[in-house]
Amino acid sequence: MEKPSSRRWSSGAVVEAGGHEEKLPLRGGLDTERVLHGHSHAAEPQEAGRGRHRRSCVRAGLVLCLLTLPAFVLLLHRWRASSSPEWLFDVDLPTEDDDDDQDIKDGVFDDLSPSAQIDYDRLLGGLLIEGFDERSCRSRYQFARYHKSERIPSPYLIERLRRQEALQKKCGPGTKSYRSAAEQIRSGQSINSTTDCNYVFLIIHAGLGNRMLEITSAFLYALLTDRILLVDRYKEIADIFCEPFPGTSWLIPSDFPLSYDEFTLGSPESYGSMLQNNVISGNRYRSLASAKPPYVYLHLDGNYGFHDKLFYCEDDQQFLKGVPWLIIRTDMYFVPSLFLIPSYQEELSKLFPEKETVFHHLGRYLFHPTNDIWYSVTKYYRTYLAKADKIVGIQIRIYEKKGILQRNGPFPHILEQILSCSQNEKLLPEIGGTYKAATAAGNNRTIAVLATSLSSWYSDEIRKRYSEHQTVDGTTVKVYQPSHEEYQKSRNRKHNMKALAEIYLLSMTDELITSGFSTFGYAAQGLAGLTPWIMYRSVNHVVPDPVCGRAMSIEPCFHQAPFYDCKAKRDTDLGKVVPYVKHCEDVSWGLKIVNRTRL
Repeated sequence: MEKPSSRRWSSGAVVEAGGHEEKLPLRGGLDTERVLHGHSHAAEPQEAGRGRHRRSCVRAGLVLCLLTLPAFVLLLHRWRASSSPEWLFDVDLPTEDDDDDQDIKDGVFDDLSPSAQIDYDRLLGGLLIEGFDERSCRSRYQFARYHKSERIPSPYLIERLRRQEALQKKCGPGTKSYRSAAEQIRSGQSINSTTDCNYVFLIIHAGLGNRMLEITSAFLYALLTDRILLVDRYKEIADIFCEPFPGTSWLIPSDFPLSYDEFTLGSPESYGSMLQNNVISGNRYRSLASAKPPYVYLHLDGNYGFHDKLFYCEDDQQFLKGVPWLIIRTDMYFVPSLFLIPSYQEELSKLFPEKETVFHHLGRYLFHPTNDIWYSVTKYYRTYLAKADKIVGIQIRIYEKKGILQRNGPFPHILEQILSCSQNEKLLPEIGGTYKAATAAGNNRTIAVLATSLSSWYSDEIRKRYSEHQTVDGTTVKVYQPSHEEYQKSRNRKHNMKALAEIYLLSMTDELITSGFSTFGYAAQGLAGLTPWIMYRSVNHVVPDPVCGRAMSIEPCFHQAPFYDCKAKRDTDLGKVVPYVKHCEDVSWGLKIVNRTRL
């Protein structure tokens, strides 16, 4: 029996204990009439009049709220979208003239102007579509202003992206199909029929460069298998990237029924464990021709075992086709191994006739920095880099160690390697010319060097050398570094925002030097479409010989690629199976995609 003071909430009504019910406004109309049950008390006429007056006021107030709420929400959204963004870098911007907010390249005000007013390929050759709110994500349509790519996406890739967008909207979070698929996981029942909506859910846990590579890999796999891509919502993805798909979200809902963070190498839910323990091949799923588990966990991290790697085999891909949910944990760019799976090769050739453009096209389609990041990128670019005749990006990642700890320097031999590579390859002028010789050359050319590193020592030393000495041809070299965090903080939101800003700044350069083995450098070169010079890793604190070399392609390297021939069922050199998958320059055991014409 309820206490006299208690209330029960029903659909659109508050029910008082004792049976008195007062209806609240429903979506279909404003019903404020009081209905009395049980004891009825006559009211004085004056009180009744006051009651009617109060109800009329309440009704008018509710109507006003309902009418003005949409406008208020719209105004709030516009205010938030156009509010002053946060400056990420610690450097102080110089005092600006009135016209310093202008973009140097086209003379149009950048920060608040819609990019539709500017004549450039804002849709990236058809990768993007119109329809997004530009002010909520300025980078989506403005990136092309700061870097023009000569690499054109294929018509078939554009067609497949439009189909994927429709699929994401049809099956994404909040839809009936998604709720049904999530309920299938809760039930734990085997699947005996095909479904229209199947999913790839990516667990994100690595550093920023790795995140971009693993998301791209998972998205390509989703394209190849007609699955919806969803990503981990708890790893700051929404803080650094805008939503890529129109009319839906790629973030896994917070009520997803699995505790996926507990999955790891050897988890019984993993495909490798199922194979190893004969759950699939022995007596359960494969013995039933049509029955499939509701989900499979795919452990594709660098520490994965032999049975986990069978994911890259044709027979295993055929089995996984009917599983509604594939939950992937990876920290790698596994795209090259997809090119070795026979059933995907024809489709991949149609998607990417220029094979080395996978990350370039998919990365520019998927990744759009949020407004705070984009503001810092464009402001820094216009302030320090845009007026130079040439911009050279130097991405410095240190793998040396002092004692038992990895340190970022200073290491003089790394500085020597950077200078030797940049000068030997004619990216920067040599130092040592006399003032008279430089003056005689009559060279007014300026090169801006954008250095990115956890340490500021290297850029300080390069700046000092070029400021204290003349160059042989009279070129002026100016060196800039947006941040120096000293050590990597992969779980720090602002650190990741700075890192993404620097990746995009590197992608706006004209020439690029990267550090071998660095996913940060891979992401920058892929977005830019630039073939970088790779600085090789030194051994025993000695400058390597050669100090650097030109990359075979703009594609990232798959660091922990398998070396198992699925058909022959033995180990083999997978860098020799097809002419467009080769071993990486910086990781001899890794694989990367190249254009056949470069071989």
